[in-house]
Amino acid sequence: MLLAIVMNIFLSAYNTPRDTVPFDRIKVEDYKPALLQGIKDEDKEIEDIVNNPEAPNFQNTIVAFENTGELLNRTSSVFYNLLSAETCDEMDKLAEELSPIMTDHSNNIMLNKPLFDRIKAVYDEYKAKQFEGLNTEERRLLEDTYKDFVSSGANLNEKDKARLRAITEELDVLSLKFEENHRKDLNKFTLHITKEEDVKGLPQSSLESGRQEAKDRGLDGWVFTLQSPSYGPFMQWAENRELRKQMYMAYNTLCTHKNKFNNIEICRKLVNLRLEYAQLLGYKTYADYVLEDRMAENTKNVYKLLYDLIDAYKPVAQKELKELNDGKDVEPWDFSYLSNKLQQKKYNLDSEKLRPYFELSKVKEGVFGLATRLYGITFKRNKDIPVYHEDVEAYEVYDEDGSFLAVFYCDFFPRKSKKSGAWMTEFRDQWIDDEGVNHRPHVSIVTNFTKPTAEKPSLLTLGEVETFLHEFGHSLHGIFANTKYESLSGTNVYWDFVEMPSQFMENYSVEKEFLNTFARHYQTGEMMPDSLIESIVAARNFNVAYACMRQVSFGLLDMAYYTLTEPMKGDLMEFEKEAWKDALLLPQLKETCMTVQFSHIMAGGYSAGYYSYKWAEVLDADAFGKFKEDGIFNRETARSFRNNILSKGNTEHPMTLYKRFRGKEPSIDALLKRNGIR
Repeated sequence: MLLAIVMNIFLSAYNTPRDTVPFDRIKVEDYKPALLQGIKDEDKEIEDIVNNPEAPNFQNTIVAFENTGELLNRTSSVFYNLLSAETCDEMDKLAEELSPIMTDHSNNIMLNKPLFDRIKAVYDEYKAKQFEGLNTEERRLLEDTYKDFVSSGANLNEKDKARLRAITEELDVLSLKFEENHRKDLNKFTLHITKEEDVKGLPQSSLESGRQEAKDRGLDGWVFTLQSPSYGPFMQWAENRELRKQMYMAYNTLCTHKNKFNNIEICRKLVNLRLEYAQLLGYKTYADYVLEDRMAENTKNVYKLLYDLIDAYKPVAQKELKELNDGKDVEPWDFSYLSNKLQQKKYNLDSEKLRPYFELSKVKEGVFGLATRLYGITFKRNKDIPVYHEDVEAYEVYDEDGSFLAVFYCDFFPRKSKKSGAWMTEFRDQWIDDEGVNHRPHVSIVTNFTKPTAEKPSLLTLGEVETFLHEFGHSLHGIFANTKYESLSGTNVYWDFVEMPSQFMENYSVEKEFLNTFARHYQTGEMMPDSLIESIVAARNFNVAYACMRQVSFGLLDMAYYTLTEPMKGDLMEFEKEAWKDALLLPQLKETCMTVQFSHIMAGGYSAGYYSYKWAEVLDADAFGKFKEDGIFNRETARSFRNNILSKGNTEHPMTLYKRFRGKEPSIDALLKRNGIR
C-alpha cells in the first residue's frame, strides 16, 4: 500500500514543463487513492480552522478556507475533465463509485456548523462596519463565501440538512448517468450506405469522411454517425430525403427508447430533486434559488428578455421559414437542406466552397494572430508538455512583455471517448499566493471538428470557425485572469456573464479584415476571394431570426422545468412540447425529445440558466459595437476590455465591470441592429 501511494503521480511533484499534468504517466488506479487522500487532507485543514483558538478574522478563517483542498482540487480537475474528453468504461464506473464520496465530503464542509459559525462571525463583523478595512476583492470573497454556505444549507436544521445531503448525492449520480447514457446512445448509431445513389448531393468532404469511417470499421461504402461533423453536413446536403429523416429521427429520439440508455425518468428526478432542494432553502422554485446570484436577478426579468425577443424576432422568423419552401410546410429533416439551397441561391454562398480556405492549422494561425493583434500575446507549441491523447496540442502563452501567461491545450476532433459538443475548461486556475507569486492557469478547449482524412487535412466549416472563436473567447477569459483568490479567478463569474467574452469573439468570424489575415486555400495558398467574403458578410443575418427563436425555445424549456412549484408527475415529452411552443416554428413530432439529451440544463450547470446565451448576446453585441466604433483591432479598446473585464474574474459585480469598459449599461438595440431586425 505504501509503495502504491509513493508511486501515485498525484502525490508527488509533477516535474513537468510549467508543472503541467503528467497525462502520460497517469493510471486510472491513481485517481481514487489521490482523491481519498485529498479528502483526508482537506478535512484536517478544515479541522485546523475550526479549532483555531484565535477569534475568527478574515485571514485565519476566510482566506484559510479559500486555501484548503489543494490536492483534492488538483486531482479532481484532471479526473472530471478527462471524464468528458477521454473516458473509458473503467473511468465511468469509478465516477459512479466516487460521486457519493465526493458529494458527502462537500456536504461535510458546507454543512459544518462550527466552520459556518466562524465565517458568519467574520461576515457579520464586517457588514456592521460597511465592510471597512477590506478592498474590493476581499469583500467579494467574504460575501461569496458566506452566501455559498447559506445557499448550501448551512442555516438549516439537522433534519433538513440530512435531506439536503441525500438530494445532492442523488443529483450527482443522476447527472453522471445522464451524460454516460447520452454519449453511449449517440455512439451506438451508424448509418451504413453502400449505394452511390444514396449519397447523392453530399460534398466530397463528407464522402471522404464517411468512407474513412467505414474503412475504420472494416466496412465498404460509407458510414455516417450522429457526431456533429458527420451529422451536420449530411442533413445539409444529402438529397435522399428518407435518409435525412432517418438520421434526424435517430438524433432526436436519443435516450428515449426502452433500453438502458433511456433518460426520461432521470430527467424527471433531476427536475424534482432540484425543486425540493430549492424549497428546503426557502425558495418557491429552483429558478428563484438560482437567479438570486445572476445579472438577471429574477424570473420576471428572464421571461421579459425571452418574450421581448419573441416579439421582435418571431414575425421575421416566420417570413424566413415561408421563403425557405415557397410557403409550403417544412419538415424538421428538411430545414438544413432547404436552408443550404436558399443560401446558395440568395448569396451564392456554398459552405463547401469555404472549407478549403478554413484549413485548421491556418484557422489556428488566424485565431492566435487575432489575439496577438488585439492583446500582444503569442502562442508557442511545446511538444514536451504531456497530453492525454495524440490529437491534443499544448502551447505556452506569452504576454506582450515576454512574460509567461498560461498553458493552452487544444483538443479538436471527435472520438468515442469524448462527449459531443464544444467547451472550455481548466486544469489549473490562476491565483496569487501570499509571497506574491502569480500561479498562471492551464486552459483547455475541447471541440468535435471535422477530422482530417487520408486525402485532406481538417477543413472546417464557417460554423466550426465560429465555435473555435467562441471557445477561444472563454480561454482568453481564463488566460488573462489576474486575481488574488482562485475562487474568483477567470471564468468563475455569474453564468449569465460567462458567455459574453466567448460570444464577443464570434463577431470576428464575419469581419473581412480578420478573414483576410488567414483564409487561404489549403492547396494553392490563394487568399479567399473578395466575392466569397462579401457573401459571408451579406449572409451573416441569413435565418438569424429562426436561429434566435431556436435559442429562445431552449430558454423557455429550461425555465418551464425550473419554475415548477410542484413536482413533475406527467408525461415529460408532452411537457416539453407545451413548454416551448411559443417560440417554435417547425412541427413537433410525438416521438422526439430534446430534454433527454439537453446536457446544459440537466447535467451541465445551466439549469435555470440557459437564457444566459441570449442575455450575454445583448452584452456582446453592445461591447463589439465599441470595437466597431474604434476599429475592430484597436489596441487601446482591447486593452480596456482585457483590464476591465477579462482579467477581473468575479472580483466585482459584472455590470460594474461592463459599465467601466463601455461607459454605459447595455441595451438590446445593438443586437437588433446587428441582426438587421431594427
